[in-house]
Amino acid sequence: MLQRRPSLTVLVLAVAGLALAPVLMVVLLALRDQGIVEGIGIGVINTRQLRGTIGLLATVGLGVTLLGVTTGWITACCRFPGRRLLRSVQLLPLATPAYLLAATLVDLGSIQGWRVYGFAWGVVVLSLANYPYVFLLTTDSFSRLGQRQLEACRTLGLGPWGSFFRVALPLTLPAVGAGIALSGMEVVNELGAVELLGIPTLSYGILQRWQEQGNPTSAAQMALVTLAVVAGLIALERWLRRRSRRWALDGRGRNTSSAWPLTGWRAAAAQSVCALPPVLSLGVPLLWMSRRWQGMVEAPHELLTLTLNSLILAAVAAALTVAVALFLAVARRWIQQPLLQRLVFVASMGYAIPGTVLALGLLVLGGSLGWTPLTLLVLGYTDRFMAVGRGGFDAALERIPPTMEEAATSLGNNWWQTLRRIHLPLLAGPLRVGALLVFVDTIKELPLTFALRPMNFDTLSVRVFQYAGDERLNSALGPAALILLLGLVASFAMMRTTETLASQEQEASEWGGDAKLSAADLKVPS
Repeated sequence: MLQRRPSLTVLVLAVAGLALAPVLMVVLLALRDQGIVEGIGIGVINTRQLRGTIGLLATVGLGVTLLGVTTGWITACCRFPGRRLLRSVQLLPLATPAYLLAATLVDLGSIQGWRVYGFAWGVVVLSLANYPYVFLLTTDSFSRLGQRQLEACRTLGLGPWGSFFRVALPLTLPAVGAGIALSGMEVVNELGAVELLGIPTLSYGILQRWQEQGNPTSAAQMALVTLAVVAGLIALERWLRRRSRRWALDGRGRNTSSAWPLTGWRAAAAQSVCALPPVLSLGVPLLWMSRRWQGMVEAPHELLTLTLNSLILAAVAAALTVAVALFLAVARRWIQQPLLQRLVFVASMGYAIPGTVLALGLLVLGGSLGWTPLTLLVLGYTDRFMAVGRGGFDAALERIPPTMEEAATSLGNNWWQTLRRIHLPLLAGPLRVGALLVFVDTIKELPLTFALRPMNFDTLSVRVFQYAGDERLNSALGPAALILLLGLVASFAMMRTTETLASQEQEASEWGGDAKLSAADLKVPS
């Protein structure tokens, strides 16, 4: 493969520079006026906030791994009544923002006389809200396990659990790591749920310093600590990916008949395990709405305006984000210069920055360039959700052998023709899933939208936040219901996409002909 692609290098530098510009503005703001150590301030409150963030990362990471990997393996590799339906509904929790789930739990608890408050409730809420990130990436990898791997398991006398721990899980570790990293970044940036449940975190400390203390410089300095925490999380995920890299050249995808059959109490247990998370994440808000439906106060035309604003922003952000994410993921694979690879890697970390601080950097940048608030808002969404789009692309690119690109280059194709003729057809599934993920996240995004929206331009999430801030949660029923509805529509679209992906064979396998090798035989040394 040719290493000299000057036009591609220039485009990568331009895109990465634009993505990093808000981060650099935050850094400059953090270093202004006072030293970084004095601005961060190591005290009792900050220690509690750091401990709370690390504790949530560890416990929620364990929770999303347990839920995502378990449901992904059962629905992809086992056969029992209702499997296809239960596999599809695992995406329903993406329709429920963590802050909405926490708010409804708190309100329902007050009705019943329960106290929904504290760290344990935060772990439950954030695990239910974020485990689909792990599920989405692992179920695709489980579904694409080659027939030869499963035949080898049966020949060696391995049952479902033996094949899971000795074959399936090692092959799926890159996807598991990417899902944990995505959910961890959601946890670090979560604000509404942790504030409602009284959990001290870095994101809550940033809001305190900016709004209550009126010190955006100190808020930006604490954001650097948050960025360091997430950088460590991503570095761990990348190390795990390198340790587990394999090329999937076994083209004989597994069909339903080759899955492990479950009957009797085992089938009932599998159905219960797979049904419980989506039932809880969707059922709690629906139960709350059934109890509070009398409180709807929004006029129909106002709800229509809020919905259109949210849909337009989400559609534009999804299209731009997945395009940039695909370009950076493929460019990082092609360009071998270490400096450019690190630049692309760092440019994808906008997801780690709290939305309020990212908005601050964009306002500083946009003020000097004269950009409109809507332009800054779309750029903020693209920067914020870059990792969501790239996560699926990185995992999918691991399954495309470099020989395909080398063959295209030897036939005279440039980088754009190779991208259009080779990668786009093979990455169509991750492209659709990434766009839908960004769409759902944009609908639910609150801090960035609240800080950068133009005057008299509200969205559904902003309106819910305004009602919650005024302690009028009953009045938030209309916007909350529409957020849930739009999320459900996107989730059902993702269900259809993932089911299609699970039934397709990889086109890349055709290059291997009759001499295809199993992925287990092609482990790349780290």
